[in-house]
Amino acid sequence: MSLQSSLFTFSFTTPCSSSSHETSTPTITPVLNSVTRQSNQPDSSGRSEENNGELLRASSRFCTCGRRHFLEAASTALFPICPSVASDNLQPRYKTVLNRVHPPRPDWYDEFYASVLNSTAEPYEAEVAVYKTQLFTNLRGKAKKVLEIGIGTGPNLKYYANSADIQVYGVDPNTKMEKFAQESAVAAGLPLSNFEFIQAVGEAIPLNDASVDAVVGTLVLCSVKEVGQTLQEVKRVLKPGGLYLFVEHVAAKDGTILRLLQSALDPLQQTVADGCHLSRDTGKEILKAGFSSVDLSMAFLSNALIINPHVYGIASK
Repeated sequence: MSLQSSLFTFSFTTPCSSSSHETSTPTITPVLNSVTRQSNQPDSSGRSEENNGELLRASSRFCTCGRRHFLEAASTALFPICPSVASDNLQPRYKTVLNRVHPPRPDWYDEFYASVLNSTAEPYEAEVAVYKTQLFTNLRGKAKKVLEIGIGTGPNLKYYANSADIQVYGVDPNTKMEKFAQESAVAAGLPLSNFEFIQAVGEAIPLNDASVDAVVGTLVLCSVKEVGQTLQEVKRVLKPGGLYLFVEHVAAKDGTILRLLQSALDPLQQTVADGCHLSRDTGKEILKAGFSSVDLSMAFLSNALIINPHVYGIASK
């Protein structure tokens, strides 16, 4: 579930590492300007968004798809929803979820994985820098406590964690990411006393309800076990009016050659890229998660190859 899991893959899905890409001007080709869901707007069925969360919860009761009943029952058993998860008596339960979702790996594997991500992400980060700069300006001066899920090596910290009055909680299941994330925090100007690395997964975040002003997640929903549960955890820890900033790669349009390639390579991608899925409709999951508003845009990144398109934006609790 690490931040850059999508980038650690076989050769033709890994962003190009040539020096020409590293020195070129980052470019993003937008293909969809913005899709915004407000709480007072009706959805496609004519129902208002304020009732959307309840309707979504109720939908499975009327669904004739046996697979959905099975998945909901399984996710409820695997990912119990508990308030105030930072309490000492709840820690063992969240460690249990961590071990189920992300079973312990050998130290050498976690170390190797973290090192590869830290050394190969530069071309991708260079291209996406213009976009991230624009996105993260929404946090400056507005968020004092920030949670980043799937923080990985910490490439996002330079965009929002450059002040001594910001507290950052970085969640990642791979503890070998911590030293790289700490280096990124120091480089961004964030005192290490204001940075806490937490070994956890998005499906069970060990923070109290309504405890952070913003949640950041980039290239992480592709690899969590349960996207819906992770988004509910994001909402739970956000304060009322809090912001969720996201960047995620999603499935290409049905019927395209790119989508066919993604479907064919998805099993291999999950194996070599820490559970990353190529064909998830993550944007739709965010839109239906019950946020009061969602501002979502789409872009293609040349360095991402088959890990395209990307959705990015801000959701408000």
